[in-house]
Formats: sequence, C-alpha cells, structure tokens
Amino acid sequence: MKNYTAVISAVIAFAVTVLLGYVVIPYLRKLKFGQTILDIGPKWHKEKQGTPTMGGVMMMAGVIVALVLGYTASAISGERFSFELKDKYRLTVFLAGIIMALCMGFIGFIDDYIKVVKKRNLGLTARQKTFLQLLVSALYLITLSFSGMKTTYIPFIGDVNISSGLGLLFWPVALMFIYGFTNAVNLTDGLDGLASSVTLVVACAFMLASGFLGIISTNILSSSLAGACAGFLVWNAKPAKVFMGDTGSMFLGGMVVALSFGIGRPILLILAGCLYFLEAISVMLQVSYFKLTKKRLFKMAPLHHHFEMCGWSEQKTVFVFSLIAFVGCFLALLTVIYGL
Repeated sequence: MKNYTAVISAVIAFAVTVLLGYVVIPYLRKLKFGQTILDIGPKWHKEKQGTPTMGGVMMMAGVIVALVLGYTASAISGERFSFELKDKYRLTVFLAGIIMALCMGFIGFIDDYIKVVKKRNLGLTARQKTFLQLLVSALYLITLSFSGMKTTYIPFIGDVNISSGLGLLFWPVALMFIYGFTNAVNLTDGLDGLASSVTLVVACAFMLASGFLGIISTNILSSSLAGACAGFLVWNAKPAKVFMGDTGSMFLGGMVVALSFGIGRPILLILAGCLYFLEAISVMLQVSYFKLTKKRLFKMAPLHHHFEMCGWSEQKTVFVFSLIAFVGCFLALLTVIYGL
C-alpha cells in the first residue's frame, strides 16, 4: 500500500495554518500584540511598526493538528507511520523532537510576551534565554541517549560510535549545535517571508531524505512542517500581515534540528541549513571585526540586512537566500542518495 500520510499531513498543516490566520491575526490586533521595530534596523522597516507578532502559534498548531490527524488516518488505513511508531526508539525520537521544538517555541513565546505585553523591547535577557535553550537542548539529548542512540552518521566516514571513547565528544558538540541552529533560525527571521521560505526548502529536503532512508515518522514530521511554512507564507509574504516572532522562529529552529536527528544525520544540517549558518556567522564576524577595528565588516548584520542596505528589495533577498538554501539542501540530499 502506498503511503499517502505525508501528503495528507502537509495539506492539513497548510490548511490549518492558513485558516487560523483569519482568527489569530485579528485577535492579535485586538490585543495590540504588535511588533516594535527597533531603531538599530533599516529605517524603512519602521513602516512595519504595529504588525501583529507571535503568529508562530499558527504554525505550531498546524504541525500538531497535522500529526494527530495524520497518525489517525495512518492507524485506520494501516499505513507505515503508525506501525513505525510502535518501535520504542523511533517513537521516543519522534516525540522528543516535537516536544523539544515546542519548548523552544514556548521560550520564544515568553520572550515575545515580555516584549509586547510588558513593553520590554529586548524581552528575556541573554542569560535567561541561553539558560532555557541549553536546558531544553540538554534534556533532549539526554532523552536520545537513554532511548538508545549509540551512533551518528558522518558523510564519507559512516556510522560513528558516540557511546564511548572520543565519540562521547559528540554530546557537548551536539548541545552547542542545537543551541546554535535554534538561534541561527531566529536571526534569519528579519524580512517578510524569509525564515518561512528558507525553512520550507529545508523541510522539503528532509522530507525527501527521510523518504529515501525509509524513516516514515521523520518524513511525516518534515511534510507537516513544510505545509505549515507554506501556509504561514500566505500571511507572512511581503507585505506581511503577521510576523512569526521568536515564538515561530525558535519553534522552526527546534524543528529543523529534530528533523536532522530524526534521520540520524544531524551533521547534514550544516549543508541543508547553510543559510541559517551564514546568517549567524555574519553576526559573529560583524561583532568580532568591530571590536578589533571599530569598523563594520558588513553594512548591517545579520546578512540579509547587509543586502538590503546594498539596495536589494526584500523579495529579491528572500528569493536569493532561498536559492542558496536550495543549493545547500541539494548537496545534503546527494550525500544521502549516494550513501556518501
């Protein structure tokens, strides 16, 4: 029997996210949960002042509803999704990934709430946010370890034992890996439709990779995320009627990490998520270069703002950055398809 659960889940996630926009966006406007545009950003972004934020809850709901209904449809029809989750390890990886992403989204929600409701523009302090993100990341990795994760796949090397010897270094590196990519996705959310477009590309790549590897649970999770991102773009493409806020961007960060661990190849996120990586690196380079020289390496960081300052439109930046993400995802897929 062919597996249609991925298609069903993607369609449901898309539909739920789009439909929620008709309810959530007016409600956010009513509550006056509008985005505050800081003076440090491009001056023309000031026109976005007051646009409803925290719209990431729409994507979170879209993914969860799609997974629940997708699982139900799979259980009724006897497709592989429900069967695969009878395996204790696969179920743990699947649920732990979802819970980790939701927890990251909740941290983002707290941050947004403080900014919007409590009128503290910077939200959580850097220490508070770092502590919470590292705590969630550590608990996620501990869960994977106790569930039986003993190896990780590295291209051109193969499966590497991470339960003893030098392989134990994987865990602290993985901790910073999760923390870093979650924040990198957060940094990417700076233009209308940018983070959702890039993540749509990344989710599709992991959908293909997990399908090729026969990991149905991650395949469904990927398709649900792709559908939710596409649905959010209906409201978030320029001119954005709602922003995802830290609620959405940190949820997306947790989700792409969960997908990479779900196929047992987190290192592939360096290629598939190359755009996130470039955005984060641009900020680190900008700060380091300024401390050393008192000059700016880029006109503005993160990287998307640099190209804005160079005269690129938001639409052009989103298209080019999504294309870069596509190239990175294509290279990542090649390593999976050809068993590199």
